[in-house]
Amino acid sequence: MASSAWARARELLASVNIAAPERRVGEYPHELSGGMRQRVVGAIAISCGPRLLIADEPTTSLDVTIQAQYLKLLREIQRDHGLAMIFITHNLGIVARMCDQVAVMYAGRLVEAGPVRTIFNAPAHPYTRALIESIPRFGDTAARLTAIEGQPPDPSALPPGCAFHPRCPLAIERCRAEVPPETRVAAAHRARCWVAAETPLRLVKG
Repeated sequence: MASSAWARARELLASVNIAAPERRVGEYPHELSGGMRQRVVGAIAISCGPRLLIADEPTTSLDVTIQAQYLKLLREIQRDHGLAMIFITHNLGIVARMCDQVAVMYAGRLVEAGPVRTIFNAPAHPYTRALIESIPRFGDTAARLTAIEGQPPDPSALPPGCAFHPRCPLAIERCRAEVPPETRVAAAHRARCWVAAETPLRLVKG
């Protein structure tokens, strides 16, 4: 039984492209690089043959080169094992590269959801739009990066109405008083925003 467990461990390490798995399987975490530790986590995640893999900030603390390698590995794991995958991340570059659908949350609430291409090209919620516009771009000659004014609210004491309204440049009186319901912006595209519901074209990037 023990020998088969060690053999399975070596097989899993090899499946996530860890070199010399027969040696690495006996090493301690402090003997492995950050990238290797992330791969070990991936091996553990697929060890029981799941149908769904949840990756919560999977590239945290990895440099750009290792990050790209690990994302490629996750794609391979998804393909080879037929997995559905949920990414939880603040990195919109990863979302654009890895995901088919995206759900944007603010203050613990879902504010927008839809296909990645749709959300990135025509965000319907002011928070989503602000996030996208804050991404630095090559060739941008602006003296300062675009930032979202204000601070996130205290989750234990959310403001009335839409939680984003104190920071939203498009807020109307209704935003300050009523929590917006989910609104259908387009096919498979939903948002919780009074302004998007009443004047959606104001929020679509031209």
